[in-house]
Amino acid sequence: MKIVTIVGARPQFIKAAPVSQALRRQHHEILIHTGQHYDRAMSDLFFDELSIPRPDYELGIGSGPHGWQTGQMLQRIEEALQAEKPAWVLVYGDTNSTLAGALAAVKLHIPVAHVEAGLRSFNRTMPEEHNRILTDHCADLLFCPTQTAVNLLAAEGVTRGVHLVGDVMVDALQTHGALAARHATLAGRLGLRPQGFALATIHRPYNTDDPARLTAILDALAGLQTPVVFPLHPRTRAALTHNGLALPANVIAMEPIGYLDMLALEQAAALILTDSGGVQKEAYCFAVPCVTLRPETEWVETVEAGWNRLAWGDAAQVIEAAQRPWPTTPPAPLFGDGHAAERIVRLLAAADPAPQKVVAS
Repeated sequence: MKIVTIVGARPQFIKAAPVSQALRRQHHEILIHTGQHYDRAMSDLFFDELSIPRPDYELGIGSGPHGWQTGQMLQRIEEALQAEKPAWVLVYGDTNSTLAGALAAVKLHIPVAHVEAGLRSFNRTMPEEHNRILTDHCADLLFCPTQTAVNLLAAEGVTRGVHLVGDVMVDALQTHGALAARHATLAGRLGLRPQGFALATIHRPYNTDDPARLTAILDALAGLQTPVVFPLHPRTRAALTHNGLALPANVIAMEPIGYLDMLALEQAAALILTDSGGVQKEAYCFAVPCVTLRPETEWVETVEAGWNRLAWGDAAQVIEAAQRPWPTTPPAPLFGDGHAAERIVRLLAAADPAPQKVVAS
């Protein structure tokens, strides 16, 4: 069976790695990389570290306004799908690459499978929220990471083709987490001891593009009075420069880092502060306290378990959330057993459709 997988951003590379490995044991996978993340630190390095096969199509779209970027992806993906005529199109998460892949497929009457279906932040100002909702309502197979995701789809009337499979990021952590810990050197090179520092990641526009919000986050990092390792997303670095904002003295800034270095830092950190969905989950799985710098999260289970706290007010609120006592018992395994990729491949094979007629545009 031929399956086209569409990725474009580093969280999708992580999710696709275990599924691609499982798929290629029995099926023919064609990999399309839209180029949404296009520099080496944001793309190529992840392919190398995760042993993802090189893409069959590298579209090189790059950054730009949402409408332009999604439109460019839609056109180029459609051309690839018409050439390949796959049985399924497999998309991940909630990026513009996800939506463009799903729309291109349904316009050509090719079935769509969505990995990480059913997530909702209920914040319609986020482009990701629109992407994930539209993709879920296009999809023929919806692979949910949690029961919460299944329930949220049911509340929208989506029950057909919905499967609880677990989170493929847990598969990736089980494969790469121990390797990252064994070969961790970055913290030592920075002169940091395990559990002697915090780790911060910021990339969402509502944090980076509002100078007042970004200033509050920097003030909060300063108030932690501990070293803070801060890999800078290109958007964040540009915002700091544009607004003339200086990093606090306790913040150690660096360029974006690879997946293994990031996992190693997460495991060694005493605290993580982030607006990333994936980093929230990784913190939970590593039993590292996490403060999410957002007004909401898709991963409500981590908040309910006490290992994740939302703090989107001023610096004092963030500092209070970080310094309040954290749980002492290990977190429950909320996100599956590390075999989500195998379940996804079995379900795709079982739903193998009759040959599709790919229509001309």
